[in-house]
Amino acid sequence: MGKLTATGIRNLTAPGKYGDGNGLFLVVAATGAKRWVQRITIRGKRCDLGLGPLASVSLAEAREIAARNRKEALTGGDPLRDKREAAAVLTFEEAAREVHRLHLPTWRNVKHGQDFITSLELYAFPRIGHLRVSDVTAADVLGVLTPIWTVKHETARRVRQRIGTVLKWAVAKGWRQDNPADAVTVGLPKVPKVQAHRVALPYDKVADFLTALRESGAMPQTKGAIEFLILTAARSLEVRGATWDEIDLDAATWTIPAARMKMKRPHRVPLFPRAVEILRGTRDLFGGTGGFLFPGGRAGRPLSDAALSGLVKGLGFPVDIHGFRTSFRTWAQDKTTFPREVAESALAHLVGSEVERAYSRSDLFDKRRCLMDAWGAYVASEQAGKVVRIA
Repeated sequence: MGKLTATGIRNLTAPGKYGDGNGLFLVVAATGAKRWVQRITIRGKRCDLGLGPLASVSLAEAREIAARNRKEALTGGDPLRDKREAAAVLTFEEAAREVHRLHLPTWRNVKHGQDFITSLELYAFPRIGHLRVSDVTAADVLGVLTPIWTVKHETARRVRQRIGTVLKWAVAKGWRQDNPADAVTVGLPKVPKVQAHRVALPYDKVADFLTALRESGAMPQTKGAIEFLILTAARSLEVRGATWDEIDLDAATWTIPAARMKMKRPHRVPLFPRAVEILRGTRDLFGGTGGFLFPGGRAGRPLSDAALSGLVKGLGFPVDIHGFRTSFRTWAQDKTTFPREVAESALAHLVGSEVERAYSRSDLFDKRRCLMDAWGAYVASEQAGKVVRIA
């Protein structure tokens, strides 16, 4: 060791290899460029390791790296493998796009998957996208979140969660040991929680809305979808994505597969006679073989949520489509004696503890049919100006 000196290195101009000892060489290229190389035996095989250019690695640093590599090789380690693995670490942006690709089959829907990558493109990539995922620190994550934490809190919360998902994947790959996104909120100001409920129409006004809906000049599939949604107390996505292979008109039953349900459990929906009538009407207009119950304006595409929401608000009812589920649930609570679990099951909500559900496996379908028939009769009676006694 110690054959080279800092002064001597500066004066070297002739191309060639100049040894320092311990397998360390300074290689001078014909262009005058100088770089460090270490000749070392790793697990019985001799190889050359590049340690970097002289401009970036000094003589003292090269000696320290060479000694560390030699010690690792003598104890059975592989500094060459470590070097390759370090070079393989992705940037945060590359890692995020890979995580997005891996999760594509599991996203609840296309929009959910697109929101994941779009939010990172907008807020995270400009600041940390170029960093290796192994080098991202809590300060870096804090820098992404601070500008939007109080002004766009819900967005910031989701961005933090998505950054954490990428960093967890990096931990699993062995590229880092921690996930700084988990603890970064301690450095952010507290934001008061605001519970924003969907705006719902009072249940005694639903009949008035249905009258206005039927008298409107909107597309028949849009009107039918909204009334069907109200009569079934289903979610907008479930109704808009419903296809004819889920419908049994003879049995007046709609069976939604688990893949399309929020809770990932299949859900049977009993259909009130008016709901069956709506389906027969849309089948006569658009056909009833395999396609959507309520097709959108573009071939092969369902109605959009904006089409349903726009029509409701356009009729002068400033409420949310999802709010009709609240209308139904409040009516069941105020105007009927049906048990709570029947009403909750009608909304496809999980009822009871995990242990209770393990033993109670009925979907209460017959009781739910009575409930949905009562709801349909209530809406119809309100429209007719009559009062119907509900058992």
